[in-house]
Amino acid sequence: MKQQAQLPALATVRIERLSVPQAAKYVGLSATTLNKMRCTGRGPRYLKLGSRVYYRRTDLDQYINANTVETTDSRRTAAA
Repeated sequence: MKQQAQLPALATVRIERLSVPQAAKYVGLSATTLNKMRCTGRGPRYLKLGSRVYYRRTDLDQYINANTVETTDSRRTAAA
């Protein structure tokens, strides 16, 4: 009998997915605004699973960080 090679145990990684209403609440927008942004090719990255749309929390955080606006005061405070 041939011995089968042992495969390493796969770590269970669960990616947190948020629904449109949950994602909208997380970023501080309405679900309607988030839907319109998605349909016009704007806004955060999203997952499409069948007919359902989800957002990863990490993608929402990246979107928020990418839309941070530096003001004169915030630059002055950071330099101090």
